[in-house]
Amino acid sequence: MMNESVLEKLKILAESAKYDVSCASSGTSRAHRKGGVGSTTGWGICHSFAEDGRCISLLKIMLTNYCIYDCAYCINRRSNDIPRATFSVTELVQLTIEFYRRNYIEGLFLSSGVVRNPDYTMERLVKTIKDLREIYHFNGYIHMKSIPGASQELIREAGLYADRLSVNIEIPNETSLQLLAPEKNFNSVLTPMQYIHQGVSESKEERRKYRSAPRFAPAGQSTQMIVGATDDSDKDILFLSSALYQHSTMKRVYYSGFVPVNSYDPRLPVLKHPPLIRENRLYQADWLLRFYNFKAEELVDDSYPNLELEIDPKLAWALRHPEKFPVDINRADYEMSLRIPGLGVKSAKMILIARRYGRLGASQLKKMGVVMKKAQYFMTCNELALKTIQEITPGQVRQILTRKTGKQEDPRQLKIIFDNEE
Repeated sequence: MMNESVLEKLKILAESAKYDVSCASSGTSRAHRKGGVGSTTGWGICHSFAEDGRCISLLKIMLTNYCIYDCAYCINRRSNDIPRATFSVTELVQLTIEFYRRNYIEGLFLSSGVVRNPDYTMERLVKTIKDLREIYHFNGYIHMKSIPGASQELIREAGLYADRLSVNIEIPNETSLQLLAPEKNFNSVLTPMQYIHQGVSESKEERRKYRSAPRFAPAGQSTQMIVGATDDSDKDILFLSSALYQHSTMKRVYYSGFVPVNSYDPRLPVLKHPPLIRENRLYQADWLLRFYNFKAEELVDDSYPNLELEIDPKLAWALRHPEKFPVDINRADYEMSLRIPGLGVKSAKMILIARRYGRLGASQLKKMGVVMKKAQYFMTCNELALKTIQEITPGQVRQILTRKTGKQEDPRQLKIIFDNEE
């Protein structure tokens, strides 16, 4: 049974960890082994969602919320008068195992404030996950947040025990970062990212030669950017995300709507609520970059530096390029099919297969999950008789698709994934 001291620390450090959204479990398959506990298969990692839509999966905890930095946007900044706590390595390891045995969790997301210096903190984080793996033979999912500025040796060791590593960028350009976190710089973030990339690449090469070679961070890496803490545009954010995705090890960029936890700081904007709709549009744009073959410059540029809040990014792109439509769904290639609003990856693949056996009509497309309410203006098929964007103007199409129903849309309920993607 956990003592009161550990429970009090748990309460403080779980609360301090809740603003980090770069927490997800995917891309790995660490199987259960005889004599061990936990796995990432079977029932798998449990996910749940907070009221504001953020994923709160795994045991999401900090080693400590003491920090030597005084970042304007962070609740754990050193100048804040908040309850502080620190787990010992032994306490945190035993807590994780105890929670797993009680079936409360299926894995661990571990982060920390920076105490003394980056390497000192990183050593304790690595010791925690090393003990879980080697002493308790824990085979569940572990996502560890690396400390910016930590040495290559410690990051390489962490990658041998963690499924995923992340280093949070937080602010999308260095000028804004220097304003809100003058003790940090981009180099301290980008260098560890490069270490992780090198570790994954070297591990893959080694495993081609020796099957028994250890895997390094098999689920890759992720990062997080805060949205709305500075006046950086969506163009700044998405261009940086696009550049990060050029590295095959970067699996996800997370976007966190700025939460004004330090409203007294004059460097921060005055917001009543986090910009959740903007956050949602960035996730949709990110999905287009990763799975729909869009380029960042197609979604945002100097003329349109910010994504539209009223409509999703793919619809916005289509309305700006009526010359690309309508698309004949019975003849279009896969890439162009993906550009049709209301048509997702799954339905595009199904269409390619189904049309081998005959021409497709509207009823068949509906059965495949195509959102005809949107798609009908941007495509033609076997018997689709409605007017397309060429018969009516883009402005009229926008007006039809954004017509108010009288019911207020709750931004907390907006889905990150759109069209028919699950």
